[in-house]
Amino acid sequence: MAGGSEPSGNRILGCGESDASKQVEAGGRVMSDSVWEMTHSVETDADVEFAWKYWSDVKNWDDPPARFALEGAFADGARGSTWVGEQLMVHWVVRDVRAGESATIEVQLDGAVMAFTWGLEAISAGRTRLTQRAVLSGEKAGTLVEQAKVLETTLPQGMRKLAAAIGGAAAKAAGA
Repeated sequence: MAGGSEPSGNRILGCGESDASKQVEAGGRVMSDSVWEMTHSVETDADVEFAWKYWSDVKNWDDPPARFALEGAFADGARGSTWVGEQLMVHWVVRDVRAGESATIEVQLDGAVMAFTWGLEAISAGRTRLTQRAVLSGEKAGTLVEQAKVLETTLPQGMRKLAAAIGGAAAKAAGA
């Protein structure tokens, strides 16, 4: 499917459910119980190296009306911002980067953390699976579950759009 995507998994846990009571992240930090999480995967027509280069370049993040800015290189500790129009919506930090494989975008909220962990996996020559796991955790996370549930619709849509964009860019680069 040229430039397209196929869902290859979508798991949603409701409020109070968790895959594990505590998880240890890279760097030894302990993440508190999640109150909401979901995982979704899509496939794209690009090798994993191309997909990583495309995805880790914030200039390629296309989610109007939002726009994104990253201070420095896409690496552990890099700080970013999301804007809608002239209004700053949220700051975020890049964590746990394993170049070519995975990274987490972590948003600190009032008493909670929203973490978006992306994984890229080569599934065949010229084909990559993109998986995103969104986790809401923290002391006050329960108050944000309804807002997080919006991602149950928007996250898969955004990932399909991204997979198509990566596939299209890979096809264009191959034909160049």
